[in-house]
Amino acid sequence: MTARDAHALRAAALATLAEATRACNSATDVESALGHLTAATREVLGDRAAHRRPGGLMAGERQFVVSGIFLITPDRQHNLLVAEHGFPAEQYRLRLPVDFGPPGWVVRHQRPRVIANTDDAPDFQQILQTARMGSTLYGPMFWRGQMFGQIVTAAQARNTYGPIDLDIFMCFTHVAAAVYMAHGGPEWLRTLV
Repeated sequence: MTARDAHALRAAALATLAEATRACNSATDVESALGHLTAATREVLGDRAAHRRPGGLMAGERQFVVSGIFLITPDRQHNLLVAEHGFPAEQYRLRLPVDFGPPGWVVRHQRPRVIANTDDAPDFQQILQTARMGSTLYGPMFWRGQMFGQIVTAAQARNTYGPIDLDIFMCFTHVAAAVYMAHGGPEWLRTLV
């Protein structure tokens, strides 16, 4: 990626983040507010041509992108999926053990992660029932030093995401943490578990 391409990506991401934040401020509930941010990560991040490159997709695969937020349940035993886009309907309110797969890695290490090609990540565990994602982003959400969740965005094509995407993604993550708290997220989460 050239410096000019990186600059254009950052400018587009900031404009998208500003618009999503404006929409969050008008939302009437926490999940719809967060949904504006998770939808925006699908729109602005990643290499739009990754699926056309050799090795991007395997036979029978097609490019698609999912996003959502895994909130750590109050008992700290599960990651609970909310504000999701692109996940199969049967995975609504998906619960994963808090230590499962890459989301579990993020909880354990409390730092962001990009997996450019999941084929190269021996610890990658499939979350979607319908497909194995090829490239993923994970951004931990913190409030007053406590990790309470993470945004996840993933694409079917390998090498869709890289380090620059993770840097931009973390801006969305930090805004999501503030939005969650501003909309009464902890109280709302207790109604789900």
